[in-house]
This record gives sequence, C-alpha cells and structure tokens, in this order.
Amino acid sequence: MHQLTYGDIKAATDRIAGRVRPVTLAPVDPGAIRTAHRDPVDAREPQDCEVWLALEYMQHTGSFKARGAQNFIQAHRETGTLPDTGVTIASGGNAGLACAWAAQQQGVRATVFLPATAPEVKIARLRGYGADVRLVGSEYAEALGACENFAATTGALPSHAYDHPLIAAGAGTLLQEIRAQVPGLDTVVVAVGGGGLFAGIATAAQHHGIRTVAVEPENCRALNAALNAGHLVDVTVDSVAADSLGARRTSAMALHAAQQERVRSVLVPDSEIIRARQALWDHRRIAVEHGAATALAALTTAPHHVPDGDLTTSPTGPSHNYHPANGEKVAVVLCGANTDPAQLTR
Repeated sequence: MHQLTYGDIKAATDRIAGRVRPVTLAPVDPGAIRTAHRDPVDAREPQDCEVWLALEYMQHTGSFKARGAQNFIQAHRETGTLPDTGVTIASGGNAGLACAWAAQQQGVRATVFLPATAPEVKIARLRGYGADVRLVGSEYAEALGACENFAATTGALPSHAYDHPLIAAGAGTLLQEIRAQVPGLDTVVVAVGGGGLFAGIATAAQHHGIRTVAVEPENCRALNAALNAGHLVDVTVDSVAADSLGARRTSAMALHAAQQERVRSVLVPDSEIIRARQALWDHRRIAVEHGAATALAALTTAPHHVPDGDLTTSPTGPSHNYHPANGEKVAVVLCGANTDPAQLTR
C-alpha cells in the first residue's frame, strides 16, 4: 500500500494549480458554535471559537472530487501513462461526474459505467461532460465488473472514487488552501465516507500540526469501526447520508491517517445531520448534501461529556460531537452540493 505523504499533497497542489476553483471560506457568526467547558480555575476572559465554513461545494461538478480527478489524470499525462483509450470509472455519483469533467477539460476520453437503474439526471450530466455512458445490470457491482473488464480489454486507465493515492492527494490540496486563508488554524472538521478526502486532508494537517476531526454517521462508520478493530472491516450502511458516505469499507490510507496523532473520530446521528443541513439552508441559504452537513453536525450536536482536548476514540464509547475550546480556530469542510434543494423548502 502506498502511504500517503505530505510530498504527495504538495505535488498535487502544484499539479492542479489553475485547474480547479480555489475554495471560498465564510465565517460563522460569533457565538453560534458552543465551546467546550474550560477549567474553572482559569481566570482568563473566555473567547468565542472562530469557525469558518469551507465552501467546497462550489467546486467544479459540485464537490471536492474534482481535485482528485484532475490530479489523477494530470499525473498520468506527465508520466506518459495515460492511454489513448482514456480513463474509465464505475460511479454515477460525485466521483463519476468529476472524472468525466476532468477528462473533458484535458481532452481525454472518459467511459463511465452505471447500473441501468441510474437516474436519468445523472446520465444526462455525465453525457453533458462528454462521457461515454455505459448502462450495465441493475446494481453497482455489475457496473463495476463491466468497468474492470473494459479496462482489462481496452487498456483504459481505471480510476477510483477514493482509494487511490493520486485521488486522495488531490483532495488534500483543499487543506493547503484553507490554511493559507486562516492563519493559525487549529482544527479541520471533515466528513468521512470511503476516506479519500479525509486521508488527504489529515495527511496535510498532520504535517502542519493541525487537528483533524473525522465525522461519520452512526450507521455509516467504516473508519470508526476500523480504528476500533485495528484493521479494515466491512460495516453495514444505513444512513440518510449513505448516498455519499455509504462506503462499506474505508481505505487503508484512511486508516493509517486516522491512527496518527491529532486525529479524532466522531459519530453523529442522522437526526443531527438533517438538522445541520436544514440550518445551513435556513440561516445561510446553503444547499448541501447530507454528507456535507455531516461535518457541521459534529459541532452542533448537543454535548455529551467529552474531556476538553481529548483526541482519542474510545472502543466502548465513541464521541458524538466536537466542541472547540475557547479561542480555537476551526474550519468545517462543506464538501458537496449534489442534492435536491426541494427537500429544503418548508
């Protein structure tokens, strides 16, 4: 397994410069996020935490996936390993859209495999990016099998939604941009599905001495389960955020990143994810996927007893929130907006 390094993130940052949209950050109103309890003998004047929303949902194709897809294709072009048959992927979600978009941007063929049951709107968007869309079977596994066979027989370069060092390194460029805009950043909060975004961000954050909070739905907890087991495990998937965070198994890169210092695993219930997503719409007119709202839910979930500064994951009792210390600088990644905004109107 390739262990992701900060060098990989730096190379990706240089490689995709000018090819993706720089992230925009917006401050959260002072006092809107609850801070952790501090030692009562500390006589210093309490300070509100400083929380920023990283609006990565404004990225090309509506998610952070554009970063990894650009890095993946550009890296293979640089090394001369990009075949004439182009790239291929089995994904009708954000990864498929990003792969098709990046391929179109660089004049590369993209063949995307989907189940025949895929929504027409996804098929239309993929074709709008110039992809050759192949509909196979009724389940993702069948589409994936067809994609693997296509790569083997044509020589097309297979991409992956998250489990590839170039994909994860591309995602990690986001932390570089956030840090440049928020000097003295203490903590970054990010939702975790398969683990590509988390692995990239946590690797970059570790290099800079920044804490990473990895947030998963209670019933989509592949990373948390792997941390507790000490190795990769399969989990059941049942969450309102499963469309984007519903990986049954995290990546080895993500587990390795999560086992480093300054990483904390948090699980949040679906009810809090829904509430955080609605709050973003009601107060900021931000429409994001449930998966993106999962990160914010870690800060807005009602507090349980969590020792201030405790960054560990307890095998018997995982944290259900993260409440910053007074004066802490925090960035929350809102990573995707491919959602139905009609669900947010009341």
